[in-house]
Amino acid sequence: MEAEAVYNYRATECDELSFQKGNILKVLNMDDDPNWYLAEVQGRRGYVPKNYINVRPHAWFVGGISRLDAENRLRPLECGTFLIRESESTPGEFSVSVSYGDHVQHFKVLKDGLGQYFIWDEGFSSLNQLVDFYKINSIARERTIFLQEPKNTLARPRHAQALFDFTPHHATHLRFLRGDVIDLLDCSDAQCWRGRCRGRVGVFPPEYVQPIYH
Repeated sequence: MEAEAVYNYRATECDELSFQKGNILKVLNMDDDPNWYLAEVQGRRGYVPKNYINVRPHAWFVGGISRLDAENRLRPLECGTFLIRESESTPGEFSVSVSYGDHVQHFKVLKDGLGQYFIWDEGFSSLNQLVDFYKINSIARERTIFLQEPKNTLARPRHAQALFDFTPHHATHLRFLRGDVIDLLDCSDAQCWRGRCRGRVGVFPPEYVQPIYH
């Protein structure tokens, strides 16, 4: 998951990460401390204060679903509709799955030592930039395919998949584990959603989940 820095931050400990306002950070772990996230920027990794960044979830990022599940989701959709999932074969890497109309093509996203993402020759500092580029440049070599988000992404999602474990310290919060599917009951507050999981109802921070659009 990615986040945008809303303030400058200078690290004061050796395990922290300095960054500038406007930097795009890759959030790697949100579970160790409720006030700090493990993140990466420009190939550097460390902890960052939660209130200095703005997490930016996207409907096209679906976490650790399988290749087959991605194909089942995309096959009936318009050519160019895509999603990004965590690689099954290489943990920590990603794949872009794209509808070709009659089938689904998968592109492995490579990453170099500086944190740049590649599919072909062009490098990008974030998945967002990669997606934006291939919305106006063909992601395929053998035919022209431009990435496009599903037409219904503006509809209110009814379910979400947990991207991280959430272990709350308050009785009104909803506990869930990475990969759990949550029934969304109220998404009107951008800072706090309400849902149902494993028979329990509670509130939780929306940056811990990825909405599922049907």
